[in-house]
Amino acid sequence: MDAAKAVMPRPSGSVDHLARLARDDMAGVDAIIRARMQSPVSVIPALADHLIDAGGKRLRPLLAVAAARLAGGEGDAGLKLAAAVEFIHTATLLHDDVVDSSRLRRGKVAAHLIWGAPSSVLVGDFLFARAFELIVETGALRAMEILARASRVITEGEVLQLTRAHDLNLSQQTYLDIISAKTAELFAASAEAGAVAAGASLDACAALRAYGQNLGLAFQLADDALDYGGVTETLGKNAGDDFREGKATLPLLLAIARTGPREVAFWERAIGRQEQTEADFRRARELIIGAGALEATLDLASDYADSAKEALSLFPANDWRLGLESLADFAVSRRA
Repeated sequence: MDAAKAVMPRPSGSVDHLARLARDDMAGVDAIIRARMQSPVSVIPALADHLIDAGGKRLRPLLAVAAARLAGGEGDAGLKLAAAVEFIHTATLLHDDVVDSSRLRRGKVAAHLIWGAPSSVLVGDFLFARAFELIVETGALRAMEILARASRVITEGEVLQLTRAHDLNLSQQTYLDIISAKTAELFAASAEAGAVAAGASLDACAALRAYGQNLGLAFQLADDALDYGGVTETLGKNAGDDFREGKATLPLLLAIARTGPREVAFWERAIGRQEQTEADFRRARELIIGAGALEATLDLASDYADSAKEALSLFPANDWRLGLESLADFAVSRRA
């Protein structure tokens, strides 16, 4: 058996419990998304639908809905915020794929390869605008502040990552700062906005924000490990894309540190100078697994997942809390 597959089995699907609980709410969110991505400019709904309809798990709006319900929210007050969260997320994906020259997204050809980079960027801008129209309609100024801040922080994280691309000396703390901004921030904002929609206390809002922040870190760490230990069908993108793009993710950084001087020439050529051959990804993966870097990354992901679950201790044990705990388990269910 391939060593990578032995380390990284397919996900167990433990998100299903929460998805069942939120089925009716998520149907309402989906209806809002479908209605608000329409435009008389035909390329906008066509391009948006290409990504939105590609089978993503809708984790961030699901998180917003579940947080609202756990915090005692009733009715459909949080549905527009959940739809706004998905629009923000989709907009960032469209922009990221252009920046990274990605070829696949959610298992489909990236939108910029079909409609071109200018259209992808502009439709991303359209979705950002739609998101903030929805937030304004809720009248929740606090939610506007949370999601506006998240949009800024995400952009800062992406720019920081771009400026430190191919940096073999990137510290683990800087890496964590990057993924905290570009990934975990929207998880945190989704949960916090859901709590705000429910009229939750400041303590409850802070607890759900902490849950989302830790959950987002766990997800990104697991995804970064999957790039070296997973398969394309699991990822929804090409395995090895991070390596080919020269992204300094934690598995790579740990392997560079642990393999030491004997491999420095390889890392400098393949990552630092981006002079790669077809065989380089397989070699990098073998070095990463052999150095224990994949397991170390997944161990850290598990620590963050545990912290996410601990943040929920403020709330009574019920189906919604169990569902959110299961979501944290799902984040790292791809480890051995």
